[in-house]
This record gives sequence, C-alpha cells and structure tokens, in this order.
Amino acid sequence: MPLLSAKRKLQIATMRIKDQRLRLMTEVLGGIKVLKLYAWEPSFEKKVLEYRDRELRNLLLIAYLNSCTTFVWTLVPYLVTLASFAAYILTSELGYLDSTTAFVSLSLFNIMRQPINMLPQVIPSLIQVIHHVALFHRQSKPQKIVRTKSSFTDVIAIKDGVFRWDSEIPKPTLRNINLNIPEGKLVAVVGPVGCGKSSLLAAMLGEMEKLQGRVVVKNSVAYVPQEAWILNATARDNILFGSSMSQRQYDHVIEACALQADFNILVDGDMTEIGEKGINISGGQKQRISLARAVYSDADTYLLDDPLSAVDSHVGKHIFQHVIGNQGLLANKTRILVTHGVHWLPMTDLIVVINDGEISEMGKYEDLLAKEGDFAIFLKTYLAMENESEQEEGEDPEIADMKVRMLQRLESMMSDTHTSGDERSKEFESSLKRSFQRQRSRTVSGTHSISMKVAPEKKPVLKLVEEEQTMKGNVQLSVYREYFTAMGNIAWIFILGFFVLYQGASLAANIWLSEWTDDSTLANISMAGTKEYNDLNALYLGVYGGLGVVQAVFMLGYAIIFNISVVRASGNMHSDMLSRVLKAPMSFFDTTPVGRIVNRFSRDVDTLDMELTFTLRQTMISSGNMLTTIILISYSTPVFLAVVVPLGILYRLAQLYYIRTSRQLRRLESTTRSPVYTHFTETIQGASSVRAYGAVGRFIKESQNRVDKNLVCYYAFLVSQRWLGVRLETLGTLVTLSAALFAIIDTSLSSGLVGLSVTYAMNVTMALNMFVLASTQLETNIVSVERVKEYAETEIEADWERPEKAPPTGWPQEGKIMFKDYTTRYRPGLDLVLRGFLSHQWRSKVTLIVGIVGRTGAGKSSLTLALFRLIEAASGRIDIDGHHTGTLGLHDLRRNLTILPQDPVIFSGTLRMNLDPTDRHTDSELWNALKLAHLQDFVSSLPGQLEYQCGEGGQNLSVGQRQLMCLARSLLRKSKILVLDEATAAVDMETDDLIQQTIRSEFKDSTVLTIAHRLNTIMDYDRILVLDEGLIKETGSPQDLLQNSNGVFYGMAKAAGLV
Repeated sequence: MPLLSAKRKLQIATMRIKDQRLRLMTEVLGGIKVLKLYAWEPSFEKKVLEYRDRELRNLLLIAYLNSCTTFVWTLVPYLVTLASFAAYILTSELGYLDSTTAFVSLSLFNIMRQPINMLPQVIPSLIQVIHHVALFHRQSKPQKIVRTKSSFTDVIAIKDGVFRWDSEIPKPTLRNINLNIPEGKLVAVVGPVGCGKSSLLAAMLGEMEKLQGRVVVKNSVAYVPQEAWILNATARDNILFGSSMSQRQYDHVIEACALQADFNILVDGDMTEIGEKGINISGGQKQRISLARAVYSDADTYLLDDPLSAVDSHVGKHIFQHVIGNQGLLANKTRILVTHGVHWLPMTDLIVVINDGEISEMGKYEDLLAKEGDFAIFLKTYLAMENESEQEEGEDPEIADMKVRMLQRLESMMSDTHTSGDERSKEFESSLKRSFQRQRSRTVSGTHSISMKVAPEKKPVLKLVEEEQTMKGNVQLSVYREYFTAMGNIAWIFILGFFVLYQGASLAANIWLSEWTDDSTLANISMAGTKEYNDLNALYLGVYGGLGVVQAVFMLGYAIIFNISVVRASGNMHSDMLSRVLKAPMSFFDTTPVGRIVNRFSRDVDTLDMELTFTLRQTMISSGNMLTTIILISYSTPVFLAVVVPLGILYRLAQLYYIRTSRQLRRLESTTRSPVYTHFTETIQGASSVRAYGAVGRFIKESQNRVDKNLVCYYAFLVSQRWLGVRLETLGTLVTLSAALFAIIDTSLSSGLVGLSVTYAMNVTMALNMFVLASTQLETNIVSVERVKEYAETEIEADWERPEKAPPTGWPQEGKIMFKDYTTRYRPGLDLVLRGFLSHQWRSKVTLIVGIVGRTGAGKSSLTLALFRLIEAASGRIDIDGHHTGTLGLHDLRRNLTILPQDPVIFSGTLRMNLDPTDRHTDSELWNALKLAHLQDFVSSLPGQLEYQCGEGGQNLSVGQRQLMCLARSLLRKSKILVLDEATAAVDMETDDLIQQTIRSEFKDSTVLTIAHRLNTIMDYDRILVLDEGLIKETGSPQDLLQNSNGVFYGMAKAAGLV
C-alpha cells in the first residue's frame, strides 16, 4: 500500500506537469511565427524541455516504484505457494506432497497469478481516470448572468457591479458599475487604453469573475471581440456560423460590411478556405468577417468591441452608416460600441466614459459636453489629433468637416468658461504637438479598401490544409530499430541477460517441483516423520524457496533496467521531435493544424510513456512464458512437439489476420483524434464568442461528433481484440486436450511429469493469448513511435548557427539592404511571389523610412518573410551591409533584425519571460524598455511587477498593452533595421500614437521598413516602394510618385481619397 500511495501521488503530479507542458506547447505552436522572427526557438525549446525533464524525473521515480512493485508481485505469489506447500507438509498426517496435490494447487495459484501481475498496470490507469474525472469537475465555469426574455425596458442592467480578471491583483478591474441600457439604443463606450472598456463588455457576457452586484441581459446577444476569432473554415462558414443560408440576407450583410469586393477577387469567392486563425487574411479583414458574423446572426443585442479600428475613414463611414448607425441594418437593435472614432459620438444615443475601471460619466453627447468633465477632455484630445492629420492627408470630406465642427464647438464651449490662458487647454495643446510626431490616420491601401490578402501574398489554393496522411501496411523495421536504439544497445544486453536468467530460474523451479513430487524416498510413507524424511522435505522446500527468491531478484534487475531504458527512449524521441518541429519551415505550420501537431506531443508521447512500456514488457514476459511452457511440456511429453508446430501455424495465421486490421484501426484512431484536438483548441480560443452567440450546444455537439468518430475506430479496435481472444481460447483448449491425451497414452510417464505437463498445458492458453495479444498490441502501439518518428524526420530550415559565416559584432552598422536579382516562392511547385527585385537597395545614413505598398497579392508581406528568411530565395540574393544573408545562420540573421508584427503574441508566463526569454538583459534594461513603451507605471502597479503572470495568451493584459509589450521587445533589440508589418492595425489611436512616437525617437538612426496596408501611414516617409504581382512597379518619394497621374501609387491614393 505505501508503494501504491507513493505511485498515485507521483502520477497525479506527472499529469499536472504534462498538462503544463502541453499548454506551453500549444502556445509555442500558436506563436511559432513570432518565435522564428525573434530567433526564440531555443529559449522556448528549453522551457518545454524543462517541463519534460520534470515529467521524466517523475516517470523515472514511477519506474523505480514499478520495479519494486514487480519484485513484490513476483515474489509474493511464489511465497504464497511456498508457504502453502510448507503448511501442507507440516499439517498433513503423512507430510508427503504428492504430484496431484502439488500441481492442482499450482494450477490454481497460476490462475490467480495473472490477475495479480496485471494489478500494477491497472492501478496507474485507474489513477489516471480518477485524476481526469476530478479535473472535469474542477473546471471553472463562466460567471453566471441572468438571461431573460421578459418585458423589461432595459436590455442590459448592471447594479453595483464589481468584477475582476486576476485574483492576485487586490484592486478589481471594474468597480461601482451601475448601468442601464434601454432597448434599441446605440451606446458608445469610450476611455483611454487599459481603462476597462473591453472588460465592461466581458462583464456583460459573464466572462469575468463577479465579486458583487447583479447583471441582467435581455434576449439574444452577438459579440464582435477586439481580437477577431476566425474558424478554420471558408469565409461563408465563418459568417453563417451555423445559421441557415438566406441568400438575400447574406447579400445584404456582405454589402453592408463592404466584403463583396474581397470575395470578387478570390478564386473561390466566399467559399475560399481562410486557414487556421485566419492566416490568409489581415487583422482588419478578420474584424470585418467577425462583424458580418454578428450582423447575420440577427441577435437582439450587439456588443461591438472597436470593430472600426482597422478600417479607413471611407470604409468606416460605410460600415457605420450601413450597419451600426441608426440608418443601418442594426438600426432597431441595441448596440454597445467600444470606439475611439470620436466623430461618431454625436450620432449615438448614450455615451459611457470609463476611467480607471469606473464609469466616470454617462449621458447624451450634448449633456456630457456641457459638463466639461473627463469626456470633454477626452474628446478634445482625440479630435485635435485626428483633425490635424486628416486635414493634411485628404480624409473623407464629410468626416473631416464633421470633426472640424465638433472641435470648434468644443473649443467655443470651453472658452466660454475658461480664459485664453487656461492651463488645462495649454497642456492639451503642448501634449498634442508632442504626440503628433506620429503616423497619420488609417487608410487601407489598394483599389478595394478591404481587399483580402490571399494565402499570404500568393494565389489562392483550393485546399490549404490537407487531410492527415495515414500510413498503410506493416510497420517498418526501422521504426522498431529507432525505438530500441533510443533505449540503448548496452541496456538491451542487460535486459535480455536478466530476463533469460529469470526464465531459467522459473524453469528450474518447476522442474525441481516435479523432482520433489517424484522422489521415491518421500513416496515411501513408512519413513514419514523420520529425521531423514523431514530433512529431505526441508531441502526440497528450501531449494524451491531459494529459486523463487532468485527469480524475484532477476526480475527486479530486469524491471529496473527495462523501465529506466523506456523512460530514456521516450525522452529522447520527444526531444528529437520537438527539436525537429521547431526547426521546420513556416510552410509546415501554415499547412498543418496546431491540433494535429499537439496530438503527436500529447497522445503519441503518452503512448510512449505508458502503453508502449506495458505492451513491450508484456510481449517479453508472455514470449518467455510461452517458450517455457512449450519446453516443459516437450520435456515431459516429447510427442507434444508434433502438435506444437501445426498449432503454432494456426496461431500465427490468426495473428497475421488480426494484426492487419488492428494496426490500421490504431492508425485511424490516432488520425481521427487530431480533429478533436484542433476543434477543442479552436473552441477554447473563441470560448467567449461561442458562449455569447449561444452556440455552446452546437460546439459541444460538433466535439462529440468528432469524439464519436474517433471512438468508432477505438471500439472497432477493442472488438477486434475480442475476435482474436475467442479464437485463441479455442486453440488453447486444443493444446490442453493434446497434452492430456499424450499423457494418458504414454503410460511410462511419472505422475510428477504428467502433473507438470497438464498444469502447463492449462497455462498455455493464457500464455499464448498473452503473447499474441501483447505482440499485436506492441505493433499497434509502435504506430505512435512511427508517428513521432515521422515528425522527427520532417524537413527543416537552414542551420540556425554558422560560426564560419557569422557576421561581425554590431552588424548591421549601416542598415544597408540590397536585393540582387531576387526571386522567391512559398513552397516548391508554387508560383513566384517576388520576381523582379533587380539590384534594388536601401541605405540609412541618418534615418531612412521606407513604406512598402501594393494591391492584394503584390508581395508586401512576402518581402518581410524573405528578409527574415522565413521563405528562401529561388534565385538571387539579399545583402545587408555587404553580407549575403543566404549564407548566414538563420539566428545570426534574425537576432540582428527587429520586427514589430501585427499580432501581439504574448505567452503564458511572467512579464520578464515575455520581454526577454533569452535572459540576456538586466532588470534596468527591461525597465528602461518598459518606460519607453509607456508601460512602466502599469507594470509598477502589478503584484510581482516583472514576475507578474500574463496569463494564457496574455489574457491579463488588454490588446493595447500587449502591443506595447511587443514594442518593448523591439526596443530591447534596437537594431539598425526595423520592420513594421501593419503593426498598429488592431490597436486604438492612443496606443498607435504611443508606438509611433517611440519608434521615431528610438529608431531615428535605423532603416525602417513599413509594410503598409494603409496609405496614410506612409505619406510622410522618405521613400515609397510600390509592388505589383511581385514586381517593383514604382519607387521614390511620395511627392514624386503623386506627380505621375498614370502611376500605380497615384491610382491607389486616388481610390483612397487622398488626391
């Protein structure tokens, strides 16, 4: 019992570590592009291996306990047998152990031995079941809110609400929330970054922990999150989201959300697969599809979390007028709109101002202006910022005029109360002047303002993610060789040595028992009770007991070395697969769902850890028992060999017939499990949307369907085992019958040998069954080795490090980039995506800011990937400061470039780890980066500060704070080349402003490349590069390019309303 108790505790601890490892692995795979761009793969590989090492240490301890348990379960049944024989001798009248008594008893003990030997394997499985069931019951449930269809006037009501995300922070996220929203109204929620706007919507949805208060939500809800959640499906499926298709309604929604132009340029229109997490579309395009999903759902209440942040003023006006506004499709619906587009505020029915987690003001636009409180300050700041930039750059005239009138009225109202020397007004003006060393406002480039970025800058394909391939036929011998080699060749010598010695001791003990029962001296009853008689019994009993102890010792040695070896093998194979997967090119991750990869690291690795260990050991033990049985029966009745050969052939035929089916069923079971993981991961990522739309039942049903499909294969696998078991039992009965007949026919056999023969014939059924089942299960479970080996041999990128080609310290010093006859494609067999970079260069003497623009499929994002070598050159080369990047190690290149990507990827872990996973920077450097990223005050207020846990996916931070965290990462690197890939597409204006002014001040001596999907962001840049179908069409300053009325850039600017 102490052994089992210790084993239980270790297994529970191991499963918890396994859960942590898989959680981190899922995040690593989800953010693999960021890891590659920052050359962070070794750091995160080390973190995964730290979890794995802890897991392996526990598995090793469990292996030692299993070895002790095996020793006990081997020795105890034998001691029970020995004690029974001793008790019989001592208590019987004659003190003679005859063959009948001995072998009948031995048969009964053997019947008991097999279940007892199975017990150590059953207990761990039982512990796993108990642990996982307990986990299911402990899973936290979303905060309950009241959903009603009553006739309440207010659609949403919050009374005395206090909510929080993180229990470690003593100050609740939202406090003193009292809010009543009438039906059919448009309500705007405004406030600075991190004040709690998105949290207010989450509180309405019941996603936050409610500490006190009451929340009532009337009728159905549709939700557009700040970070759009996209299913791995077609664009149409994402919009319909399980609803039935109404072509008329669908067309209205597509037109209102301005998506028709996107679908027109796609080969398959709205039936185009947009990939896992929407990898084929930009952030703004994801947001519009997310908005279309909400509109099509025809809900009663709409929670819109800044859906207009990533669109230009023209498209924003179109969406507001045709969707959100009081003349749009949602005119009669209740709409709660989080927005930074202050020019829409006069058109709202109610404005809620959030400041530091509390509602500071609430009321109609005119009433709030008259108060001259937080709202008036907020409004003037944003209007002044927007007005200055948009007037310079030709914003939509109607919106520009609207902003000017709002600002003039606001200034007039404030001047009525305050003198011209008002300190607050002066502070506003100076603040605005400082802040407007920034990017201009937002305009999406291209003829179609929302045109899709199809399959990252390449022609769309009909099937982006292929079905997982299932191996067929026999498992190759190389798979067995791979696993046995991972266990260690020397280890196998000791394993086989101890095992042979154990089987030899077992055989000797049974032959000794036969000799004992056949001893003529003991058979002479007249000598019973004499000293010679008793000494002889004691001798037989002692030797028999000694052979039992020897068996247990040899089994202990075998078990220890075997268990250590399989743990080592599992660790080595996991390490090899992890290393190979992290070195795989981006094309592998673009075409392979995360759930499919996670399946290899979870279920298949678990099979290596547990099931394969059991089946391999059972195969060895059952094969040894079978050989021992055949040898013993043949020793007593040699004629039995005549039956063994045909019976062996029949067993082999049954096994071959069975194994083809069971092996393929196991492969199918493994393959059908991947969609379960993929769907579950996708559902968890969009859990708030699923709950908001009331689609929980549908997603549960879909998950159940996928699980059922997987279980169909598993059930068929179990049934096939029973099919084999029935046939083996029948053949085993024939073996017993043969042994008994031969024993009767041969009258010369002693009673001891007859008893030995028949006893082992009765055991042969179990021995043969176990051997055939174990050997077939071994080949079935070895499929997991085959699947791990497949990923451990996947294609990899170029070397991370090339010491002989390493650039000098401080490289690049100038930031000079030169393309020489450069072409590239995403994968072999696909068309070129960049094909016209002929001797083109950029050089930074002081500061060079280059904007890269182009229509859909032009090659903008491909240029970024090419620069960082996420895709390799088909021909030509890229030189940076005279060094050919194609000859450098990938990490030598990527560590010396800096990128601020569009998606702010944050990993679970501390702030320190997210800023500096490589542990290369001091605390003072980290704090300086946070200060420059405008996060110092925020981080200082957190418990633990740099050790604060960000939560899975950075859930404890707002989207704006996550993007500022990414800016802090860039500031820590601060190289001579900075790439911005639509870095501010999904953030609000205030965050955008902070990012831009920091970039201009801290990267003033660098070459800055902006992959621009918005023309207004690059109108004041030094140079513009215009791409079209992978070719450089135009290059020059914005002013020079606008002089050519027939040029591509002029046409794009005109379509965007800039000229």
